[in-house]
Amino acid sequence: MTTSTLVTPAEHPFAQFVRILGKGKRGARGLTREEAREAMGMLLDGKAEEVQLGAFLMLLRHKEESAEELAGFTEAVRERLPATGIPLDLDWPSYAGKKRHLPWYLLAAKALAASGVRILLHGGGAHTAGRLYTEQLLELLEIPCCTNWDEVAKALDQSHIAFIPLGAWMPRLQHMIDLRNTLGLRSPIHSLARVLNPLGARCVLQSIFHPGYQATHRDASVLLGDHAIVIKGDGGEIEVNPDADTHLFGATAGQAWDEEWPALSAQRHVKPASLDLAQLAAVWRGEAQDAYGQLAVRATMALALRGLGLEREAAFARAGALWEQRLG
Repeated sequence: MTTSTLVTPAEHPFAQFVRILGKGKRGARGLTREEAREAMGMLLDGKAEEVQLGAFLMLLRHKEESAEELAGFTEAVRERLPATGIPLDLDWPSYAGKKRHLPWYLLAAKALAASGVRILLHGGGAHTAGRLYTEQLLELLEIPCCTNWDEVAKALDQSHIAFIPLGAWMPRLQHMIDLRNTLGLRSPIHSLARVLNPLGARCVLQSIFHPGYQATHRDASVLLGDHAIVIKGDGGEIEVNPDADTHLFGATAGQAWDEEWPALSAQRHVKPASLDLAQLAAVWRGEAQDAYGQLAVRATMALALRGLGLEREAAFARAGALWEQRLG
């Protein structure tokens, strides 16, 4: 036999944030930047119940996160990161995976690194079936996979490129991403991971596939004072689609800017029937040609160089030269 309690239990401290987001059509609102920072801090510190985490993530997903919320969440993450002092040119988040085309962006990153550009790739694992993720190609393309910031520093000094999984430096965020198959939907953490810039790189490259979110991410970078370029990359990865126009959403010194890049191909290329990883490696070694892939590589390299200060035409010229020089 159960008895009812006559003492009203105290409300959990995190409940206020669930209530803010979920209090009906008229009562609900978004979080302020300060509220977002506090809420994410509690989640990262393990001060919320698992049921609260699920409710919070799905309410945010339904509402769609704001620039202020993304900025506040990012500040909470950065407050919990060590000051490594590792110099970095490009922060290159890779969380989407590819399914229509090979991950040509990895060849772009490798060619830039071969020229001395210091690049940090980070990702959240193979969380969605049917996609090819960066983590699955590191060994094939000889990109160092690191488990801590000391290893990252050594890899960047030796190879100018490194990959570190999100779980190695912010495991609570990785746990939130891993809830994707439990909750049935991606959470805002998939978007947040692209903004984090854990080492304070000179430029943050971001790819957001869904329309409307690109400007929100750019505005978050403006609030954070980061230098960033956001695009709708192929499949959600930082890869310029040469068959389509590309809009650059930029943030520099607290100011927003925009730039349009026209398609590089007059006709759309035929999507490959399957993704042949051997083709990716063969193109890198100069043993094979791929019309779509090589355009995508050059345009993605140009995007990165644009982020590092070159104007579009100069960035494309430099990208072409660096691609030819990649094998020494």
